Amino acid sequence: MPNIKQPEASHYINGQYVEDNAGTELVTRYPATGEVVASLYAATNSIVDHALTAADAARASWAAMTGSERGRILRKAADIIRERNRELSVLETLDTGKPLQETLVADAASGADCLEYFGAIAAGLTGEHIQLGKDFAYTIREPLGVCVGIGAWNYPIQIACWKAAPALACGNTLVFKPSEMTPLSALKLAEILTEAGLPDGVFNVIQGYGETGGALVDDSRVAKVSLTGSVPTGRKVYAAAAKGMKHVTMELGGKSPLLIFDDASLDDAVSAAINANFYSSGQICSNGTRVFVQKGILPEFLARVKERTQKAIIGDPLDEATNFGPMISQAQFDITLSYIQKGIDEGATLVLGGKAHHKGGLYVEPTIFSDVTDDMSIAREEIFGPVMSFLPFDTEEEALRRANDTEFGLAAGVFTSDLTRAHRVVAAFEAGTCWINTYNLTPIEMPFGGTKASGVGRENAKAAIEHYSELKSVYVGMGPVEAAF
Repeated sequence: MPNIKQPEASHYINGQYVEDNAGTELVTRYPATGEVVASLYAATNSIVDHALTAADAARASWAAMTGSERGRILRKAADIIRERNRELSVLETLDTGKPLQETLVADAASGADCLEYFGAIAAGLTGEHIQLGKDFAYTIREPLGVCVGIGAWNYPIQIACWKAAPALACGNTLVFKPSEMTPLSALKLAEILTEAGLPDGVFNVIQGYGETGGALVDDSRVAKVSLTGSVPTGRKVYAAAAKGMKHVTMELGGKSPLLIFDDASLDDAVSAAINANFYSSGQICSNGTRVFVQKGILPEFLARVKERTQKAIIGDPLDEATNFGPMISQAQFDITLSYIQKGIDEGATLVLGGKAHHKGGLYVEPTIFSDVTDDMSIAREEIFGPVMSFLPFDTEEEALRRANDTEFGLAAGVFTSDLTRAHRVVAAFEAGTCWINTYNLTPIEMPFGGTKASGVGRENAKAAIEHYSELKSVYVGMGPVEAAF
């Protein structure tokens, strides 16, 4: 492993590193080899209180700053991240196992884009004037207060930025808990924000497991909770937040459909299907894991996907030639292999892969199933691994009915050269984020989020501002006040 500068301690609170080794040990390992990358400690009750106290104390002065002043700090942090992109990308690869080829373009870089975007619009967060005859009303956009962000392990620094940037732009303070499996890059983000001029206590990072997240969500000082995670976790966090009438954003899992019609550009659709299933070794919540292909082109399409997938370069994620890495953990490795076995047992045809890779470690071969039916486990349940399922269809109406027959509603995509049909299909999708003739592109300028069991609220774009601020309405009377008596 490369020699990288490790964070100085487990937690970052009030502008400095803080340690409390009374917490449960939290070990992060390089998924490619199992080597220990760092040993940290989960937050104790005193650490949780310390972080929330710091965030609560900092919120009034941070909110009182102008949007321009807040935005300037966020933009400077974006510049620093870009300057250190390789260093941060190597750290992210060590923590997640994702290929460096990927993290160099998709992780810290996306985080920088997010900070830059919300830094740019912070000064423009205004209310409105409403003329009511001689009277008038106006609205004031106000921050919510102390926010809590709970991250997932697949895009650690990106998710930290996706939550921090809109929260801070609106004048909130934030306590962020990364996944216990990928604790490191959020600490580096905290360092960078301090270096960029962020006041102490505005952005804090504490480590921990589920109970740490629970303690944050339950605290009366918290006004907003934003979670990226699984549907079961989301239900628990949503219910806990509801007890305190807290604002929430829930970006949860999916089992997203990708529809390929017979008039689609096959080369583009094949590339999209590969990206939608095997990028990040399949560990992406919006992945299009149910690939519906119109029957007439299915044999050719399947053959092309198989041929292309066999060219995947599986190896050391730190080698920039590698484009397919290991699973994040032993648990996720085991879950993925168990679903592959379910696919075989339930009658799907294994076209490619299906085993642990001979390199050892936590590598699972890119796996393709055909002859998948809607009732199979691999077509119903989120796997979060490199397993692609092909499902044939005849008509648009049939494909849409089957695509929407799921509790999830995070994402969906369609490939066709008929743009009238494309817009008709995405209008009928029961999904919050849709793509036409591409897949899984999530620029900061576009809202991202799901419907149904896949969550509530939106991340990114101007839509995120609505989830990190609230409006105060003010009516101004300009004349005498009348009463009935």
